[in-house]
Amino acid sequence: MRTRKLFHAVDSHTEGMPTRVITGGVGVLPGQTMAERRLRFMAERDDLRTLLMCEPRGHSSMSGAILQPPTRADADYGVLYIEVSGCLPMCGHGTIGVATVLVETGMVEVTEPETVIRLDTPAGLVVARVAVSDGAATAVTLENVPSYAHALDQVVEVKGFGPVTYDIAYGGNFYAFVKLAELGLPFDRAAKGQLLDAGLAIMDAINEQNPVVHPERPEINVCHHVYLEAPDSTPEHGRHAMAIHPGWFDRSPCGTGTSARLAQQHARGNVAVGQEIVNESFIGSQFGARILGETMVGDRPGILPSITGRAWVTGTAQYMLDPTDPFPGGFEL
Repeated sequence: MRTRKLFHAVDSHTEGMPTRVITGGVGVLPGQTMAERRLRFMAERDDLRTLLMCEPRGHSSMSGAILQPPTRADADYGVLYIEVSGCLPMCGHGTIGVATVLVETGMVEVTEPETVIRLDTPAGLVVARVAVSDGAATAVTLENVPSYAHALDQVVEVKGFGPVTYDIAYGGNFYAFVKLAELGLPFDRAAKGQLLDAGLAIMDAINEQNPVVHPERPEINVCHHVYLEAPDSTPEHGRHAMAIHPGWFDRSPCGTGTSARLAQQHARGNVAVGQEIVNESFIGSQFGARILGETMVGDRPGILPSITGRAWVTGTAQYMLDPTDPFPGGFEL
């Protein structure tokens, strides 16, 4: 057995969505902040992301996180989020997975009934409050980065659908919110191909016709997520299919998407500070969420979101790269 690279990983899933947590083998990435590390990783080390996320070691809906030393004194670990679609500024389900792995592998000092872990992410500081019972992580509550409604009642022209109305909000990534009833599509996994095509067409139209830029973080400037809202959704209980670039659905309820949902509904006057809501994924798994308080994001009114979900460790692995492997950076089909 020959290898020129060796990576240690602990795999988990958060309400159905995988997180491959890379605990060793990468080394310390260059950069003074996690945001800078993300940009340099994208420019200089993207083959490592594709090696670990894409086939044959990963799959078309793979997601992961690379643990790093923090770049700020008030954090316990730094986290770089990787997936088949690229490197995200923040990932809610991935953070729940990371916090669960850190507790259940003993990589942090564990206290019961709650272990608090402070994570340095490219989007900012995220606090994970892990409920622990008999050494097991039974739930994780994230105090996410400030989120805000970027724009409401926007319209873009989408091929095959004509004018499409949407809201767009930020919860660590940008999310467009579209009602399936207005597209004439069913909330049905049997129609997943149609839903995915619609979501990808909408995000392409937004990025071309009405691009977004975070008011404080100019490097966060793309919409790669579309929340396709089920007809029976309410502000208190949203059901959705989350279409993600370049062509897959989130299996989890999506933590940053749930944060953006809170911001959108708060901006519409539908959800108050402290009010509990539920966000449900395409496979029926759920996150609980509430608004901890109000804040500003640049010159925009925003919120401080809190998301609760659970992850389960599914295995450990060592990933290798044989020097004769014809796919040193993986591949996409």
